[in-house]
Amino acid sequence: MVAVRDQEYLTGLVNELCKLPHETEWVEFKENNTDPAMIGADIAALSNGAVLSGKAKAYIVWGIEDETHYLVGTTFIPGASKRGGELLENWLLRRISPQLNFAFGGVEISGKAIVILEIDATAQHPVAFGGERYIRIGSATKKLKDHPEKERTLWRLLERVNFENGLAEERVTDEDVLLKLDHPEYFNRLKLPLPDGRVAILDKLCSDNLIARCPAGGWNISNLGAILLARDIRNFPNIRRKTLRVIQYRGNGRTEAKREREFMAGYAISFDEIVDYIMALAPATETIERALREEVTMFPRIAVRELVANALIHQDYSITGTGPMVEIFDTRMEITHPGEPLVEVERFLDRPPRSRNETLASLMRRFDICEERGTGIDKVVLSVELHQSPPPLFEAPTGSTRTFLFARKPLSDMDRPERVRACYLHACLRYVTNQPMNNASIRDRFGIARQNAAAASRFLREALDDGYIVIGNPDAGARSRAYLPYWASRREIGDQVL
Repeated sequence: MVAVRDQEYLTGLVNELCKLPHETEWVEFKENNTDPAMIGADIAALSNGAVLSGKAKAYIVWGIEDETHYLVGTTFIPGASKRGGELLENWLLRRISPQLNFAFGGVEISGKAIVILEIDATAQHPVAFGGERYIRIGSATKKLKDHPEKERTLWRLLERVNFENGLAEERVTDEDVLLKLDHPEYFNRLKLPLPDGRVAILDKLCSDNLIARCPAGGWNISNLGAILLARDIRNFPNIRRKTLRVIQYRGNGRTEAKREREFMAGYAISFDEIVDYIMALAPATETIERALREEVTMFPRIAVRELVANALIHQDYSITGTGPMVEIFDTRMEITHPGEPLVEVERFLDRPPRSRNETLASLMRRFDICEERGTGIDKVVLSVELHQSPPPLFEAPTGSTRTFLFARKPLSDMDRPERVRACYLHACLRYVTNQPMNNASIRDRFGIARQNAAAASRFLREALDDGYIVIGNPDAGARSRAYLPYWASRREIGDQVL
């Protein structure tokens, strides 16, 4: 819903809107023109126009002279206005689609009665009133269908309307922006010197859409700015449930929690601390021979880092009441975030990730928090292979995405589903790095001695029988066979045609 505004906010809003040189695609001035059908068409046009103008809200203001923007006052009283015996606001709500938030407010300025209608920019489809879609052309309200270029642009922009552009807090002073957002960490992450002076700092934050000028004066803090740089996410009600929780359990069940911590700072601020904390809680270290006999934790750090970053970036922020979570057990780790994946879980490794939050993903990459597009899951699978652990498991339970990391165990203890999944992910990894998967690479993946090549052949046969891999060169002898993931077509790998 549109927030209930106090008189100070409305006064500041009117004063700022009056400074505009003329009406726009997102602002309409009126004196006493209160025809309900005209108001409905204007609401649709202005909501659509706000999207075209990159604005979060649009406004109709009564009591302002159109040409001069002088305050002349109005006799319009929205709460007392009716259409056919029905209250005006209810009548408008029933005729506007899709559902749209708007609210009337009133304020007295210099003895003049002013009415403001605040309208949210549409976030789903172009808004229609009475079944007809409208748009602003200059200061006029027109039918959208008569302006196909505007309509195409509007649809294209609506595909990009997302969480990041929403408002976490409105009309914040310069001082409060710098108090609520950890701006030094922003510059530190970008490896830039801290600018000299408040104006330069605010301008830089604005350039990355972390904050924006508020029409009522001051600044709006975007959801993007708050989720990444908030000193305390709980200060922003819209995102307070999006803090990341880490829970460590005793044993392999959820009956007894040993530790639980919620990270309150924005993701860019707390990310390294989150990863350090998880790794400190990971079960005891052990020596991994393939890793040059160095002491490593039970879960590869690079895998944990990439999966936590994915959980933060790719979550569905429209799902309320829940946020990302990491659960640590004696022999596994589960990383869960709200929102089903936009890519099939079987294709995480080879397909570029699709995110609901592209702006967030881009800024996290610039902060060196996540890898470049398409390499994160590759690194997860490769690090697990070097660790000689069971392969990760990706699932998409209803409304969420979950990844399992498993502690290292002897090959003799891996069951058939784990071996088959390991062969499949190995095939995918080899495919995307333009290398054939064969008996030798499988021996390397599982740490099988050359004299035990028959075991590798058996594992490959299991994956073939279960339909996860295919033979890429069926005319070749058994020793020369190369294998592909089931979805891959015949193609060239190196100098060999598969």
